Amino acid sequence: MHDGDPTGGSQELPDRSPSHSVGVVATRYAHFAEPLTLRSGAVLPSFTLAYETYGRLNAARSNAILICHALSGDAHVAGFHTSDPDERPGWWDEAVGPGKMFDTDRFFVICSNVLGGCRGSTGPASSAPDGKLWGLRFPVVTVTDMVKAQARLLDHLGISRLFAAAGGSMGGMQALEWAVQFPQRVANVLFIASTPRSSAQNIAFNAIGRAAIVNDARWNHGDYASDAAPDGGLAVARMVGHITYMSDHSLETKFGRRLQGYEAIPYTLGEPEFAVESYLGYQGEKFVSRFDANSYLYITKALDYFDIADGYESLEAALATTEAGYLVVSFSSDWLYTEVQARELSEALRAVGRPVEEHRVQALYGHDSFLVEVETMTTIVGGYLVRQWEGEANALALKALAS
Repeated sequence: MHDGDPTGGSQELPDRSPSHSVGVVATRYAHFAEPLTLRSGAVLPSFTLAYETYGRLNAARSNAILICHALSGDAHVAGFHTSDPDERPGWWDEAVGPGKMFDTDRFFVICSNVLGGCRGSTGPASSAPDGKLWGLRFPVVTVTDMVKAQARLLDHLGISRLFAAAGGSMGGMQALEWAVQFPQRVANVLFIASTPRSSAQNIAFNAIGRAAIVNDARWNHGDYASDAAPDGGLAVARMVGHITYMSDHSLETKFGRRLQGYEAIPYTLGEPEFAVESYLGYQGEKFVSRFDANSYLYITKALDYFDIADGYESLEAALATTEAGYLVVSFSSDWLYTEVQARELSEALRAVGRPVEEHRVQALYGHDSFLVEVETMTTIVGGYLVRQWEGEANALALKALAS
């Protein structure tokens, strides 16, 4: 997901009023001493997950929603870490809060940084048991492993069942994995701008990003200091990835062939000439200030490995093990995770008799539409959550009357 547009002119400051924002929040850290056996067969002796929560857990502990983040996200999905009026809010702040898509007046929202990440959770940039950084000694992780670690977090929080697991992009993969790995622990899956398996094209783009990193002279086989990291390679990886999040329409509308800092083409190879070049360069530079190159390698590999049908005879066989209801949302201009990929999931769910509500949204902003189309997403996602919540409450009331 992207982090804003420096070429868009003045921007309105986020609304910090209590009626619209979750306010100032703190990142917490859960430490787990019990080993975690990973899908590869490797064992992680211990690990930490960074997480944030919003809203209140009800007495029945039945209103919890886990929001799973995308590749470059983290636990800070909403609110602010300080009272600084210039601080940018969490990455999906418009979706989480009182009366918003994920209504914190009704739901208890959790978001954790994934295993293998670099924003507080254990990953290659963390210290290993010997006190040295893990680096490439860190075991390979998959989306399955990320979800198993999240299940430990829910145990820690005393939550046996999620009302919903939700996410866009890689977050959608995690939400779907929740339904397969822990069918009795999740009531609803919100699968947004995602895919049931990474395609050859998905893998290809990730491979380019990894190649940019490992061919950076400062990568040093993953053994680099924080002040001498392969920033150039990571920036290029981010630039390539960022293009896949946008659409031809959004790029053309936002930039076209507009020059950056020139009235006429200077015919130079030394610096960016076009506005789109400058924009991508900015995105790359900003990304390296908050992300670790090795984590990028590990997380993109986890994306490549993802195939929810792996280990089953078919996609339908995998989904037949699940017990959740599903909301599947795709976007017409998303060429990273396409409508066709989402439809494949919806059709397989229907084939095995699982309840699914499908929305194919006409949108112009590519993969990022799930972050940009706030009003549409609030209607679709927020509406689905309210209907399911009220339906579950009615079912419980009827059951109580019958007894």
